[in-house]
Amino acid sequence: MDAPAKIPTMQSYLSASAKFASDADTPRDFLARCLTALDAWEPKIGAFVNLNIEGARAAAERATERWRAGRPLSAIDGMPIGIKDVIETVDMPTEMGSPLFAGWQSMKDAASVAALREAGAVILGKTVTTEFAATEPRGTRNPWDLNRTPGGSSSGSAAAVAAGIVSAALGTQVLGSVLRPASFCGCFGFKPTVNALNREGSHDYQSQSCTGVEAATLDEAWQVAYEIALRVGGDAGHPGLSGPDRAPAAKAPRRLAFLKTASWPEAAAGAKQRMDEALSRFEIAGAEIRTANNDRKVAAIEEAIRDARALSTRINNWEMRWFLKTCAERDHSKLSASVLERLREGEAMTQSDYCNALIERARVRAVHAELADSCDACVLLSAPGPAPLGLQSTGNPGFNVPASLLGAPAISLPVFEIEAMPVGLQVMGFAGNDAAAFATAAWALARCQDPPGKAAADG
Repeated sequence: MDAPAKIPTMQSYLSASAKFASDADTPRDFLARCLTALDAWEPKIGAFVNLNIEGARAAAERATERWRAGRPLSAIDGMPIGIKDVIETVDMPTEMGSPLFAGWQSMKDAASVAALREAGAVILGKTVTTEFAATEPRGTRNPWDLNRTPGGSSSGSAAAVAAGIVSAALGTQVLGSVLRPASFCGCFGFKPTVNALNREGSHDYQSQSCTGVEAATLDEAWQVAYEIALRVGGDAGHPGLSGPDRAPAAKAPRRLAFLKTASWPEAAAGAKQRMDEALSRFEIAGAEIRTANNDRKVAAIEEAIRDARALSTRINNWEMRWFLKTCAERDHSKLSASVLERLREGEAMTQSDYCNALIERARVRAVHAELADSCDACVLLSAPGPAPLGLQSTGNPGFNVPASLLGAPAISLPVFEIEAMPVGLQVMGFAGNDAAAFATAAWALARCQDPPGKAAADG
């Protein structure tokens, strides 16, 4: 399949909403532009598995009237949003990327979806997920190059945002499923602190998984997450995301930890060069860069996360084994080879194996927490390079797994371009301090967008 004729263009709802009070623009008109993008892009990229266009139009009409009356329900009242198809919606099936669940409906909204509707968001449709939010792709293509993967498992969410069909979309991440698609598709990705957004009704119940946001802007990534937490909080027993009612303002960090991770040798030469250039900009702007070579705490966390992927996989396999066993008993012929292998690995584990994995995860998280005393955040690549060619794989999650294992907030910023394809810069904060991570990310975004010489002047 040929590459698209033009680079996709994202659509910021928060930017457009500045005109709603004067009626110079409306949520109705904004949705119409999104539907135009849907008509142009959806046949090429296949980002959605189900749509509710009439419901979206009705919701946009109601939002238009509220803005006209000066009584919007929230800052995202009227925002078109996609929902990853492992998250329940009352008006559309939740098929989880599996033929076993074709047409299945829970007849209720997940907590996050209920919160978005209360905030006035326009739920346009269900976005394609890999099988059970794992590794088996389901055909979505990258809007930047139709011959390349959009990443996974939140493949449809990132592709839909990148193509301008929605301003934001919910994803989930247990290994790298929010950050990597954001990097490959050139949108903003926000993986909150684990348990920060209520996952009731989301079928990715592993202990490292969390609901995240793919968005057209950094502000929208925060706003969508904030509006969810404001209404339904975090997972049961957790207070949920906290912070200001608008995206945190940029704040210059004193010190940043640069993490190479075990995946650094696999990174493309161009990605390494762009990362080095970004680090130079940060230093010029006044941030001290700490690495494993000059800081023992950074060296300690690099060592601690060296086996992050293997450790995370063991934990996830144990936690998924009962669900996958039930699915296999229903009809194993409808499950992919990768899922069946995951089931075999999970069934080969013992409870003691799982307990030991949790003990090791707790140790690694404690090592990371110690770094918070000396560094404001960590910076690293969001992916080893541009999205790989082909649709058989969703790409290497090596740079994303550390944030998942650590339960830490992380943001992918679409600031690099290699071979005419986007690659993200990742800002990883510390558990429970999502707002601080956003403030650092906003500063890093501005520094990467500065023209040459400006960072030095500002610093």
